[in-house]
Amino acid sequence: MAKDRLASIRSRLETVLMPQQLEVLDESHKHVGHAGARDGRGHFRVRIISDAFRGHALLARHRLIYAALGSMMQTDIHALAIEARAPEEVD
Repeated sequence: MAKDRLASIRSRLETVLMPQQLEVLDESHKHVGHAGARDGRGHFRVRIISDAFRGHALLARHRLIYAALGSMMQTDIHALAIEARAPEEVD
């Protein structure tokens, strides 16, 4: 199940945001017993570099990611830690 979620998250972000780099981590194991984990939704971390973020503030970048993930935000994802950068912002 977790691998399916990771694959779905990755696929949606790649399709919509066409990232140059993308890392999706399932951190649900760190939150066992947490109230948000009881309903079966997971905790994930996304690190993404995409041209789509150029000229967008942090909140707008997060909204682009939430839009790309669509219904997964209500059905599969309880918490999402995001690091979203444009290519020129990478060290």
